[in-house]
Amino acid sequence: MKNTILIIAIIISTFFGCQTGTDLDAKKAELAEAKSALSELQQKISALEEEISILDTTTVVQNAVLVSSQKVQLVPFRHQIKVRGSVASRKNVMISAETMGRIEGIKVREGQNVSKGQVLLTLDADIIRNNIAELKTSLELATTVYEKQERLWSKNIGTEIQYLEAKNNKESLERKLATTNSQLSQSIVKAPFDGRIDDLPAKLGEMAQPGLPLVRMVSPESMYVEADISERFLGAFKRGDSVTLNFPIQNRTYFSKITAVGQVIDPENRTFRIEAALQKTDFNVKPNQVVVLRLTDYEVPEAILVPSEIILTDATGKYLYVVDKEHNIMVARRRSIEAGKTQDGQTEVVEGLGKNDTIVLEGYRDLNDGIPVKFAEKSTRTANL
Repeated sequence: MKNTILIIAIIISTFFGCQTGTDLDAKKAELAEAKSALSELQQKISALEEEISILDTTTVVQNAVLVSSQKVQLVPFRHQIKVRGSVASRKNVMISAETMGRIEGIKVREGQNVSKGQVLLTLDADIIRNNIAELKTSLELATTVYEKQERLWSKNIGTEIQYLEAKNNKESLERKLATTNSQLSQSIVKAPFDGRIDDLPAKLGEMAQPGLPLVRMVSPESMYVEADISERFLGAFKRGDSVTLNFPIQNRTYFSKITAVGQVIDPENRTFRIEAALQKTDFNVKPNQVVVLRLTDYEVPEAILVPSEIILTDATGKYLYVVDKEHNIMVARRRSIEAGKTQDGQTEVVEGLGKNDTIVLEGYRDLNDGIPVKFAEKSTRTANL
């Protein structure tokens, strides 16, 4: 390097020394010759510096960017979506009377467990009971007349029309009595299934009529979870698929399976409905309670996953940095990729990375393509990966 500086100094001295001459053309020729020599020297200097950098990496490594890295691994990947749903029950019914009548007895209370067929409340049915008593008396007489008329007709005494009239009268009264007994049974409201009394709006002395709510019954054994799914996931789920149910109020998780997938798209919100089984739980669940469903819409046994934050984007697309060894020096190389789905801060790389690549995890924001790098000691984050 000292010889180079000396030569340059000599050339410059010669150039200025020639200025005392009187031949302008000679001075121009000498200047051109000096410039040519200087250019050759600069090229030689650059070549020597490059050769030195290849042979002696001490200076390059000292100026390298500090990074942490990890070799690409193939791991199972499952992508899930979260959907808000609610608890529903196939046995969540509001019971009303089948006939009109005054409420004369309430046999249950709110929160009480009842069995199928148990009496819940009764209506005033005195008129019906009197009709039944009257019909029974008439039926006894009609039965006696019919039996006598039948014995006479068997002996060919009397006319056939008398026998048929007695028989018809008896059977007509039997049917009326059966109808009246049915009306009496309608004045007694019974539990249609095993369950619990959730609400009891009926009040003693009020008039009940068909369609007027009297008792709400709920059965915890017939509950399920329903949710509306966007139509863009049509075909992603099927009956029998696993689903995770999270109950935010109780902070509890329940694992279940899809029991039904709707085949019709709601034209108003462009969704279809799914249902998940909800068997008996060890915590209290109420109808209409909010549930968060986690559904798997994409799953592969082997995938290349990278932290989502190391994927950068510019006008050309998505890219990240990998580490390559060139001339015994570790350098960063920009690698264009095609990103897939993201789950819990991890993104699948579907194209652009191989299983032998080493990706930069930390320090990537200070990198450019081809810049030398050196590895930091294993960080807590890299160790966790």
